[in-house]
Amino acid sequence: MKRMVFGVALASIVALSAPTVWGFCGFYVAKVDTKLFNEASQVVLVRDGDRTVMTMVNDFKGELKEFAMVIPVPTFLKREQIHVGDKALVDHLDAYSAPRLVEYFDDNPCRMTMYESLRSRAMPASAPTRQSADAARSLGVTIEATYTVGEYDILILSAQQSSGLETWLRENGYRIPAGASAVLATYIKQGMRFFVARVNVTEQTKLGFAYLRPLQVAYESPKFMLPIRLGMVNSNGSQELFVYALTRKGRVETTNYRSVKLPSDMELPAYLKEKGEFSRFYKAMFSRQVEREDRRALFLEYAWDMKWCDPCAADPLSNDELRRLGVFWTDEAGNRAPDVFLTRLHVRYDNAHFPEDLVFQETADRANFQGRYVLRHAWTGSESCAAASAYRDNLKERREQEVTRLASLTGWSVDDIRKKTGLDRSGPPEGVMWWERLWKK
Repeated sequence: MKRMVFGVALASIVALSAPTVWGFCGFYVAKVDTKLFNEASQVVLVRDGDRTVMTMVNDFKGELKEFAMVIPVPTFLKREQIHVGDKALVDHLDAYSAPRLVEYFDDNPCRMTMYESLRSRAMPASAPTRQSADAARSLGVTIEATYTVGEYDILILSAQQSSGLETWLRENGYRIPAGASAVLATYIKQGMRFFVARVNVTEQTKLGFAYLRPLQVAYESPKFMLPIRLGMVNSNGSQELFVYALTRKGRVETTNYRSVKLPSDMELPAYLKEKGEFSRFYKAMFSRQVEREDRRALFLEYAWDMKWCDPCAADPLSNDELRRLGVFWTDEAGNRAPDVFLTRLHVRYDNAHFPEDLVFQETADRANFQGRYVLRHAWTGSESCAAASAYRDNLKERREQEVTRLASLTGWSVDDIRKKTGLDRSGPPEGVMWWERLWKK
């Protein structure tokens, strides 16, 4: 029996058989990456004109001999258009663009100073036998090419009808979930091919890798899209997808679904710095935004010119790393900063709310955006000037606003948040001395 992962999701079917805005600066504290979410797939799309390089990270878990994937592609792929990539590059891109937590420290109000920003080589595979090719043709399926690339055996298929393709897949040991035929038919009507990748266990053992490396494909087509529908045919629930789009001009968005910016630049209670709290916050906040958008939107987590970042959650990618992801217009010698704009989109999708594949367009919008959440620590000095007195009077109100904001973003209980921040204690607010409270009575 073989295990099959259909499409990008990798469109994957698995079958057996109003706060203060401080600007983009501050002290970087923590980030949340894709590992925070279960069943999370990652796709890097490098797009320039009609040329696309797509890197697909497989999150397959199980015996490698049971793995295969089927991806609808808009054009025929030659062997030299298929490559095995480096997962470390995608991990670096994820870390660089991840939503982050930053912190500030209030200055002494008595000094009346303004806060200053800190600033496989590819090898031909054995040809299919005449008998297997004839059997495929009798079902309207054409095996257009076979390759071995690294640890993967690749087939490029075309089909005249979905029932014939489904029959061919079943006869070759794959169990196709109910509903796949109707989805396959839509791709066939568009004249798309099917890229089938299986793990060649012998080659994989020779290479010595204990995990599946990403697959990369490069092609030219006016279609700037990502097939996700096949991945939902036998899914019991929603799936997470992170898209990293690298382009020349500006931000990438979908044309057939809403692209929404996540809430950002929020001042939140300082306890979120504690271990695990920021991740817990981000999962709850993201889920709440998904529900508020009726589960029909993609969320912008990051959009930035890659020549700089502020603050950087990870070092920027080098020209060499970008070229290995497919950014073919960078300066190979590395003498100039890359002219690359990065868009990071996060979508939680299911069959009911995402009936169409994702269709993208590149815009001219180069405005910077990042999912960024602020901890603003109180000044705790003992000076007693008029400014300090006013500061202390306003401090508790500010803390209450942070509590209310966090509850609104996450749906958490205000009382629970107040307990974690210490606002429900009978003692004086942070930064207020006990004798000052006594004298104010």
